[in-house]
Amino acid sequence: MRLRFRPLDRTFYDLFDQSAAHLVAGAELLVQMLGETTDREALAERMREAEHLADETTHEIVRRANSTFVTPFDREDIYALASGLDDVMDHMEEAVDLVVLYGVQDLPSEVAHQIEVIQRAAEVTAEAVPRLESMKGLDDFWIEINRLENQGDKSYRRILAMLFAGGYDALDVLKLKGVVDSLEAAIDAFEAVANTIEQIAVKES
Repeated sequence: MRLRFRPLDRTFYDLFDQSAAHLVAGAELLVQMLGETTDREALAERMREAEHLADETTHEIVRRANSTFVTPFDREDIYALASGLDDVMDHMEEAVDLVVLYGVQDLPSEVAHQIEVIQRAAEVTAEAVPRLESMKGLDDFWIEINRLENQGDKSYRRILAMLFAGGYDALDVLKLKGVVDSLEAAIDAFEAVANTIEQIAVKES
């Protein structure tokens, strides 16, 4: 068994908790995007603000990793996890931004399945990240994220099949594909986060 000195300072854990909480907030904004009466321009602005807060948390994690002598786990894993969490938020913000920029009026009902997967993945991630301090009880997390990612892939393929079935004109297909591609990228980014956490847990066990 490898012995490793762990610092008593909980700052890194608190910052990772904050980063995961930003994803829950971002996923909730995605859910609101589905509302028929939603002011999407205002929603996009709120999402940009949420993404900015997430960026600030990421930058603080990196600053502390660069200036702290003893870190809770390997420095490169801290960078990878911080970057992975930030990537999820970036893709969510991109999806909302594209809806507004492209002037998308009606989203296919199947998009709701993608967003449900994202919301669940955000909740599961926010529940798991605090366990980094003990490195216990994380197995169920990456198993569940993998299951959700598989669901997301199926939803993505169904949406693409629908878009290319001839019911939409070519321009609308391009617009909607841009949005669903961003949502799919967010789901894939959750899996990347889970893989990083699994690697950290294996190293620290």
